[in-house]
Amino acid sequence: MRSTGWEIFFKLSLIGAIVACNSGAPASSAAQHSLTANDSAMAQMHGMRMQANDSAFKEMQKRGQMAMGVDQNMSKHKFDVALDGGRIELQRDTPDSVDVAEIRAHIKRIQHAFADGDFSTPSFVHMRRMPGTAVMAAKKNVIKYSYHDLPLGAELRMSTKDPAAKAAITRFMMSQRTDHRAGGKDEYQRPPGASNGGSLIGRLGGRT
Repeated sequence: MRSTGWEIFFKLSLIGAIVACNSGAPASSAAQHSLTANDSAMAQMHGMRMQANDSAFKEMQKRGQMAMGVDQNMSKHKFDVALDGGRIELQRDTPDSVDVAEIRAHIKRIQHAFADGDFSTPSFVHMRRMPGTAVMAAKKNVIKYSYHDLPLGAELRMSTKDPAAKAAITRFMMSQRTDHRAGGKDEYQRPPGASNGGSLIGRLGGRT
């Protein structure tokens, strides 16, 4: 039986479609394999970076315990940025009279050290010269450092009217917050009805 022109055209079209599908399958499979391999390599690199970061953090925690005398995993840091300076808070997670006394002694030590332009303790803990500390040391005479007890630890407040010193304190606090994976507030707002004079950091409240 002789095929009509339309039948021949239909058969040729069907054969062409089958050939195109078969020839495209290996390429698609190869591309998919390549994507899978790339994803796997990227995931492995990300995992290695995370592991390295965790190892570096653990080592920093150990140095922090050496410098501060308390287990860093049993206490919490907070680094606040204020309109006229900043605030460092360190408190125990749970009551412990010995550790609370150690924290308070440590905060008093860094109060006096910072006031003298000595930032060797954070340099040791972080194994680098912390951002902002060069300016803070140079401008030590225009920065006020104030110590206060807290229920489970202590805080160090720093205030200044010098714009360069204020910017340096901000850099220092933000770097500390990042390295310690800690919390903190940025740029406290003036309480309603408060006067424009005076030091805002003196009105910073308790824990957040």
